[in-house]
Amino acid sequence: MKAEKKMDLRRKGKAISTVPEDLFLQEEMEIPDVLPVLPVLDTVVFPQMVTALGVATERELKLLDHVLTGKRLLALALQKTPKEKDVGPDDLYGYATAAVVLQMLRMPDNSARMLVQGIARLKLHEFTQNQPYLIARVETLQDQLEEDIETEAMARNASDQFTKMISITSNLPEELKIAVMNIEHPGRLADMIASHLSINVHEKEEILEAIKVKERLQKVNAFISREMEVLELARKIQTQVKGEMEKGQREYYLRQQLKAIQDELGESDERTVEMAELKQKIEEAKMPPEVKKEAERELSRLQKMPPQAAEYTVSRTYLDWLVSLPWSVRTTDSLDINQAQKVLDEDHYNLKKVKERILEYLAVRKLKEDMKGPILCFVGPPGTGKTSLGKSIARALGRKFIRISLGGIRDEAEIRGHRRTYVGALPGRIIQGMRKAESSNPVFMMDEIDKLGMDFRGDPSSALLEVLDPEQNFSFSDHYLEVPFDLSKVMFITTANYLDPIPPALKDRMEVLELPGYTEEEKLSITKKFLIPKQLKEHGLTPEYITIEDNAIKTIIGTYTREAGLRNLERSIATLCRKVAKEIAAGRAKSVTVKEESLGELLGPAIFFKEVAERVGEPGVATGLAWTPSGGDILFIESTYMPGSGRLTLTGQLGEVMKESAEAAMSYVRSKAKTLNIPLPDFTKYDFHIHVPAGAIPKDGPSAGVTMAMSLISLLTERPVLPEVAMTGEITLRGKVLPVGGIKEKVLAAKRAGISTLVLPKRNEKDLVEVPDEIKAKITFHPVESVDEMLPVVFGAEPKRPEKKAEEKLVKVT
Repeated sequence: MKAEKKMDLRRKGKAISTVPEDLFLQEEMEIPDVLPVLPVLDTVVFPQMVTALGVATERELKLLDHVLTGKRLLALALQKTPKEKDVGPDDLYGYATAAVVLQMLRMPDNSARMLVQGIARLKLHEFTQNQPYLIARVETLQDQLEEDIETEAMARNASDQFTKMISITSNLPEELKIAVMNIEHPGRLADMIASHLSINVHEKEEILEAIKVKERLQKVNAFISREMEVLELARKIQTQVKGEMEKGQREYYLRQQLKAIQDELGESDERTVEMAELKQKIEEAKMPPEVKKEAERELSRLQKMPPQAAEYTVSRTYLDWLVSLPWSVRTTDSLDINQAQKVLDEDHYNLKKVKERILEYLAVRKLKEDMKGPILCFVGPPGTGKTSLGKSIARALGRKFIRISLGGIRDEAEIRGHRRTYVGALPGRIIQGMRKAESSNPVFMMDEIDKLGMDFRGDPSSALLEVLDPEQNFSFSDHYLEVPFDLSKVMFITTANYLDPIPPALKDRMEVLELPGYTEEEKLSITKKFLIPKQLKEHGLTPEYITIEDNAIKTIIGTYTREAGLRNLERSIATLCRKVAKEIAAGRAKSVTVKEESLGELLGPAIFFKEVAERVGEPGVATGLAWTPSGGDILFIESTYMPGSGRLTLTGQLGEVMKESAEAAMSYVRSKAKTLNIPLPDFTKYDFHIHVPAGAIPKDGPSAGVTMAMSLISLLTERPVLPEVAMTGEITLRGKVLPVGGIKEKVLAAKRAGISTLVLPKRNEKDLVEVPDEIKAKITFHPVESVDEMLPVVFGAEPKRPEKKAEEKLVKVT
């Protein structure tokens, strides 16, 4: 192709070096095997394409001078990296373009500009010179053209798509359409299109290295498709933005007209009224100075913001939260201690320790007005009245009551809130509760604090450290508000079924008050005083319709609802009320008296039985006591032995501590075999098995150690444990009985199960102070320090050696 166009690069006082026109024809150009190589940084020159290049370094100028003295031929190779100095062979791609210098212009700063035209593709083989410029042996590459239908189709598609691209974009001149249509050779067409695509130089290098025309067209088509998608999306965005701008301008014009009309009529627009209301609310809220300053700053920002702005709603909602919080609003405490005592007694039976603590707070509050609110934690089994006690406390103090449930919360933002940068952000539950209370000193109950979770979103229990610390919560910072809020006047009450899951740092900030299970007498009184009147009211009955005898209530407590709390008991009372309501509504009875004998018909068969006497009537079985989150319970520990190799088997889903207690008990019994009159001469000839029934329930702890020892002694001496005796305590290898926890719960469980004699560690005797007097009057307690002291109590007398040896009996059984 003849280069008919020449770039006029004449500058004043500078000569232009031009090339004879007969050199422009590729067919007449003979490319030598050795060519100087000019590294190119930011462009790829394709064959038949004319491009302007600049040279500035001394090395490049020497190369240019050498080229101009000969046939003006050189190789243009793309650099792999943007390196300006000391470019070597390793910094260049292996393919290049043979080009001829058409024009050259010297610049005043000693640099030069030249116009080059690509002639053919080259492959660089060996560099014969590095200094002062690069010279390499080259191989001229010819296009490998497959004249088939696929090649023609790809060429037509590339031509059509590029023509369409020229119509869409303003960066390409319309003359290119004619130039593309006049190119018949598919390879030259691909080069022509590639030189005008907005792709990076490394992608253009891929096209330059494609010797096969079909492969080159595939790459070009792929790049055209990508560029078309980008251009279509850009055009769509431009159209959308333009439409929105026109819509915004129209709305602005109409609003200005509306404003002018309202001014003429003497009316104020809604936005002005809204801003004035917000300003008035800020003044009336009586915020602290730093909070008021932030609110006024946000209001000023809102006034300057157009209502259609995305931030407008966020800022408006934020101000609504600020002005609606009770910064200075508080209720007046009822400081009449006698009246508070009366209210607490009306709502809850017993619970002396908790009520005493509330009255103490009222007494100190009466003497010191600026006292900080206490932070209490009620711990006890389900159904013992922890949540309802919080409502009663609020009523006794004359304060608002707010309750939130922490069970299952895993996100820290539930406590501290989300930052306003998030869509739909809100304050945390603490601030939401304060807004709902409309008071800065409510009774704030956090239920189920022991069931807080934790995951990748944060640890809510750590966020509660600031809330539940009297030294810090006077300036609690919510992520949404980002201003301090005073929580020091709030009375926080948390509830939990057990303390173990609560982190130590959080537990340390709370005053723990335990609410153990109720005794049978307490349940009887609560049922008569609270549960029956409540259920009668809920079922539309009156005392004339139904009467429940005391014996019936006691039977329900003992055989239908053996629990520490009252929920199942209340459900049973509700069932009785429904049965009676049905009879009365049907006209079959005018009033019903519920007796002990009729419970089977009304509530079904009994669920629990006093099975201690039945289970402990044979050797190898002993009754122990256990603490559970829902109160205390009894354990039947069974043991047996058979010929074997001295192995000890433990079953019943026991924890590691309980297994170690069993091993300690076994070791003690073996070491004291002679003292205990055990007729087994060699323990290594027998296998022992200790089982704790209710195998589906996990069990752990050291308090069953003495029970296991008594079970083994009973088995090996063939003396049954007295059925009315239960025991608890940790055992040592020397036979000492160490103290354990949960004594009150265990005593109540023993009473529910019909135990009359209880053996416990001597050092736990002090814990009996918490046991109600009526329970202590019905159970005989035996504090012991060693296993030797337990034997007369557990077996009734010193175990005697049996007439027959155990070994002989085993042989006969076998």
